[in-house]
Amino acid sequence: MMITPRLRLATGALALTAFLAGCGDSTETAGGGTTAAATTDGEQAAQEHNEADTMFAQMMIVHHEGAIEMAQLAQEQAVTPEVQELAAQIEAAQGPEIELMQSWLQQWGEPAASEDDMAGMGHGDSSGMEMDRMTQEEAMAELEGLSGEAFDARFLELMIEHHRGAVTMAQTALDEGQHADVQELAEQVVTDQEAEIEHMEQLHKAL
Repeated sequence: MMITPRLRLATGALALTAFLAGCGDSTETAGGGTTAAATTDGEQAAQEHNEADTMFAQMMIVHHEGAIEMAQLAQEQAVTPEVQELAAQIEAAQGPEIELMQSWLQQWGEPAASEDDMAGMGHGDSSGMEMDRMTQEEAMAELEGLSGEAFDARFLELMIEHHRGAVTMAQTALDEGQHADVQELAEQVVTDQEAEIEHMEQLHKAL
């Protein structure tokens, strides 16, 4: 069959249409990139973790474990009902958060860390691991030797310091971390623990 100029033109037009349709999947934005690629890159970055994310999870797990240890003791030894109730709330809230952060470390292939590990990294007071210049063990030893309202007052004082350390750690994660889940939890820690600090300060004044 003889190919006429008109047939050649029609065939070329079809080929051009198909080519343009194929290019439509990656439409360029005004900045020269593609919308699809930009969205994918942003989502991927939000799910990648950096050193600050890892440090937050490692440190906050140890920090929460210390708070739970103190809260459990308060539920046994505190004489003020409001202090006992607060201690129960702290344990109930921070237990699931520990499990969440442990799952992150496992997914990321990162190790857990102990309080000794934190001290070895040179964080000291800035890590929020110490309360009133005392380690977790020293704070627990002091609390175990107290009773009555003296216990309640000292528990509140130490837990306020403990919570302030957690807020500092969370704010660092917000500034330096990048994982979306870490950012969400860090914001929640700041909100919850600042509210609990205010509540504990009021309880302490009432004793």
